[in-house]
Amino acid sequence: MDNRHLALYPFVSEASEYVGSLGFSPDRLLSSRALESARIRGKERVIQALEGEIEKPSPSSSEEGKILTELLSYPFSRILVSCIDDPFLTRKYALAEAKAAYHLLKTQQPEFLQDLATDFKINAEIYENPETHDIFFDLHFTDYIKLASPLKDLNWKLVNRKMKKGYVKISKEELARLLQEAIRLRIQNSLPVTVPKEICEACIPHTDTISEELEKKKTEFGVGEFQKVESELFPPCITQAIANVRAGVNLAHSMRFAMTSFLINIGMSVDEVVAMFNISPDFDEEKTRYQIEHIAGTSSGTTYKPPSCNTMRTYGNCYAPDEICKGVKHPLGYYSRRTWFKNRMQKDNEKGNEEKKEGETPPQ
Repeated sequence: MDNRHLALYPFVSEASEYVGSLGFSPDRLLSSRALESARIRGKERVIQALEGEIEKPSPSSSEEGKILTELLSYPFSRILVSCIDDPFLTRKYALAEAKAAYHLLKTQQPEFLQDLATDFKINAEIYENPETHDIFFDLHFTDYIKLASPLKDLNWKLVNRKMKKGYVKISKEELARLLQEAIRLRIQNSLPVTVPKEICEACIPHTDTISEELEKKKTEFGVGEFQKVESELFPPCITQAIANVRAGVNLAHSMRFAMTSFLINIGMSVDEVVAMFNISPDFDEEKTRYQIEHIAGTSSGTTYKPPSCNTMRTYGNCYAPDEICKGVKHPLGYYSRRTWFKNRMQKDNEKGNEEKKEGETPPQ
């Protein structure tokens, strides 16, 4: 790759080697006045990641200064993310970098995608249809499964693809999408990097600003939605599903339905539930909102209930059942019972632990 491409795809091995050959240590990257623009850009790309999309400039090959700024901003952004060391930020940053790369990859020639795939140890063979001259790629099914398994659209399922002699045929745009996933995993799995304490302390003017934005975004994505509900009273299956979503894990369709319908039925709004899925690697707001509105009855006219505990077990969605689970038949029943006990205890405390009324029993 030339230097311009290294600046646009700074996560490739060649870019890392090139930056290393320039001799820019973390100390120099942080203190050099000549690199102020790289520090500003590095901070900017982290904040842009929190907003969901990193804007990639496209300097010409003659703009060496802009190319160097963009190239060096990447290691500085990694330093900032590592000093803050927040899993939510790490996932958002990795996803945003990968999405930005995907938009660029869709415009590249097939040979470029093939070369980039090689950097990820993915063998993508170019195939041209002799009749239509359309370009495709043959990808070994093991590489395909590794990259496509987190993607929830049914079109990515191996059973829905054409496979010949162990190879899956995919389009150029599909390869770009799979490379997005490979990029996301490479960046996310390589963070946080080890940063000396004194470097992190020197980065405080930058990290404080990012941390403020981070807290706002975390509230928007995963804390504010529980202000109206008692999240500590959720059944273990729903608690685990929410933890997986926040970790950037794509849930199985049956678990997504169970979690969404549960949250809708206990009083969360469509907007609040949509915001929870925003960190998913394959998030599509329009499609997600449509599905949630259908479950909520906004578009379908019917508010769907979550599956029973028996159905949850059948689909492998029952997680770490506790003692209360043994006495209920439905996730909503679990929540109702926990809520009843909590309210009962509060009333007892307010009344000085008076005896409970005779005949009063918790809901099933």
